[in-house]
Amino acid sequence: MQLTKTRSLTVAGMLVAVGVLLPYLTSHAFGVQGTVILPMHLPVLLTGFLCGPVFGMLAGVLTPLISSLMTGMPPAFPMLPIMMAELATYGLVSGLLYERAGLNKVKFGIYPALIGAMLAGRVVYGLMFWLLTLTAGQLKALSVWAAAVTGLPGIIIQLIFVPIIVAAVMKGRKIR
Repeated sequence: MQLTKTRSLTVAGMLVAVGVLLPYLTSHAFGVQGTVILPMHLPVLLTGFLCGPVFGMLAGVLTPLISSLMTGMPPAFPMLPIMMAELATYGLVSGLLYERAGLNKVKFGIYPALIGAMLAGRVVYGLMFWLLTLTAGQLKALSVWAAAVTGLPGIIIQLIFVPIIVAAVMKGRKIR
């Protein structure tokens, strides 16, 4: 049991590091904004799938927080709280829907779990956007619809690569 937690913690930590570095590299190497290819979303979703809901949620909170502190992106307001809530939801829900053991009796496949997590994350994005608009007034952030449209290339990347990576890792775990 301890080995599994240690391995999950290690994998989650590496994926958080990837989530901090990937936006920085994609913006500097290719000049593509994070709102287009959603580079933080991919490692957080993978953390939920590979390490479970708790580590997924923690990765979703820590990845944008560390990135904001180290690089200034996402900006502390309004995007940081929105992204922390959205990505925490991605990590939590992907882990809950895909989890193969514990209380979850229903095992979802990769695609239903991925789509469920993506939808839940966008709902939370919308709720945080609404809540911040109520408390802070006009926001300089993309609305839920604009974020979905702008992030369509990133959504496609997630739908292609998350299942491939998860399947490869799960296959590798069966070999050992």
